[in-house]
Amino acid sequence: MPVSTRKLNLFLLFKLPAAYFCGVRTTSITADVCTVSVKHRWINQNPFKSMFWAVQGMAAELTTGALVMSKVKESGKNISILVASNNALFTKKATGRITFTCHQGEAIDSAINKAIKTGEGQTVTLNSKGINKEGVQVSDFNFEWTLKVKS
Repeated sequence: MPVSTRKLNLFLLFKLPAAYFCGVRTTSITADVCTVSVKHRWINQNPFKSMFWAVQGMAAELTTGALVMSKVKESGKNISILVASNNALFTKKATGRITFTCHQGEAIDSAINKAIKTGEGQTVTLNSKGINKEGVQVSDFNFEWTLKVKS
């Protein structure tokens, strides 16, 4: 059964309640693209009246992680996944609704196929950009995911 936005949002409620209660929601997921949005509110703001960086990080990581989880499920293999590192760049105050998108489903396919073929762990760096309602980028996140087929 494919991963859906409804299933991902229920996953947040039960497995990542901090993200859920801060307003992080998956808005769409396809084979190659995942989009998540979050609205700046009192519960997710910092003292400077913009969205706390960690809330942006949760939304950005979800775009990459949802694609990775979906692709691992599709593969039918028992593959362990882990974020090995991440970095972020913040370019504008995050207020209003921020939409994060990862467009790298093909890169994940390639890494999974290589992990299955070689039996060796693989890494894939996935990017998610946060865009405000005016179309201006407010943040840019990179997550390095490790993938290893379990025996």
